[in-house]
This record gives sequence, C-alpha cells and structure tokens, in this order.
Amino acid sequence: MNVQVGDIVFGNDRPFVLVSGPCQIESRDHSLRLAEAIARMAAAAGVPFVFKSSFDKANRTSITGKRGVGIDEGLRVLADVKAAVGCPVLTDIHAPEQAPAAAEVADIIQIPAFLSRQTDLLIAAGETGAAVNIKKGQFLAPWDMAAAAAKVRSTGNERIILTDRGASFGYNTLVSDFRSLPIMAETGCPVMFDATHSVQAPGGRGGSSGGDRRFAPALARAALAVGAAAIFAEAHEDPDRAPSDGPVMLPLDWLPGLLDDLRRVDAVIKRPR
Repeated sequence: MNVQVGDIVFGNDRPFVLVSGPCQIESRDHSLRLAEAIARMAAAAGVPFVFKSSFDKANRTSITGKRGVGIDEGLRVLADVKAAVGCPVLTDIHAPEQAPAAAEVADIIQIPAFLSRQTDLLIAAGETGAAVNIKKGQFLAPWDMAAAAAKVRSTGNERIILTDRGASFGYNTLVSDFRSLPIMAETGCPVMFDATHSVQAPGGRGGSSGGDRRFAPALARAALAVGAAAIFAEAHEDPDRAPSDGPVMLPLDWLPGLLDDLRRVDAVIKRPR
C-alpha cells in the first residue's frame, strides 16, 4: 500500500523519498536555510524531499542535553518552512495531547522508537488523519511492528510508514539487520530506513550519544538494495557543533554525491522486470 503526502508517494515499489533535516529545530532562520539547501539538492537529483526536524528531543541521554524550542515555536517554524520551501514536513510527538496540534502543521507525525509500543500515543496520532511514521524500537523484532501498525489502523487511518533504525546489540551499540525491511513490508506499509540513527552509539559518550556518520551512506545504499521506500538521513551544515546527534548527522556537502548514488541503486532495484 502506498502513502501519499502532498504530491509525494511513499511506496516500496516507488522511487525512494528523502526525509532529511537537522535533528532539532534550532531557529526559524536555521531551519529555512537548511530546508532550502536540501530541497535544492534533492531537486537536482530528482529525489522527492520531506523536511524533518524536532521541536522537542525528550529522550536526551542527560538532563543537561538540549531539547529544542518547544511545540509552539517549533510548529510555527515548520509552518514557515512549508510555506517558503513548499515541501511536506515531518516532526515527532511524545505525548498523546501533542498529536492534534502537530497534525495541524505536520504532514507526517513521527512516533519515536522508544515510544513505538505506546498504545495511547499511536492511537492519538492515528486519529488525526495525518500520515504516521512509526520508528521501530531498538528493542523490537521487525515482526513486532505489525502490532504497532494495527494500533494506528484501529482508528481507520491506513496512512502508515514504518522505519527501521537499527537494533540494540550489547551496550551502546546498534546493528542493522536488512531482513527487517522486507519483513516489515509484509504489513503492507511503506518501509523507510533511518541511516543516521542506525550508526548511533546510544549513550556512547556518557552524557550524550555518539556514533560514526562515515557508515551511514553505506547503510543507506544497502537499504535501497533491499527495496526501501525512503531514506531518513539527518543533515546539518556543521554537525559537530549541532545541539544533538552531531556525531551521526551528515554534512550538507555529502548529500549531492550520496543522492546520486542512492538514485542509481534505487533505479536498478525498482526497474520493471
């Protein structure tokens, strides 16, 4: 089943979609600047683009971690991005009461991986009618995501995307099992691969998460080789100075070459047979 978001279609047999942006909303000007830059790169590569950024990072490793601008300011920024850049936007929610307000702006509401079994949150997101992206918990098997999708479907909302972001493998380590994508696709939902969070080392720096962005492009290519509908890859003009997830976000200047590689892999895998 395909999921349409504006003029963009997510489908496991469709050309892939790029979901990208900074981990968290830092300011209106910063979000607009990055959205415009990524939109230009995606258009040049012929790749559909959805802007992603979070108004609150509620699952920081440390109490001192920077969380973001908050829901009111964050949604204003995302509305400005939609109006100025003309792309759909995605943001995550952490509590059921945030769903209606988020759906007034966001084309896609995202359920964070740590919250992928929270029934009330999934139902609240589904009830908005917005597309819902459920990130697979690091602690879940891919077949467990059928139950998460069923919770959203119970509201009558069929606009569901499932995202893999790696699985816990010992302490402070994630590993990607690419069987997960076709297994999750058996639910009938388009499946996205989160290339940047999959190379994260959760809590790996003690007071914050670490990771190694060098491996994200290779994992993104592998995901498209098994038929992913979309690639989620956070990006920033200066990742090492970003307030969150800096070690795994991609520098903006990596995107043109990566998108060209991904487009070519995707074209081979999804060519008519």
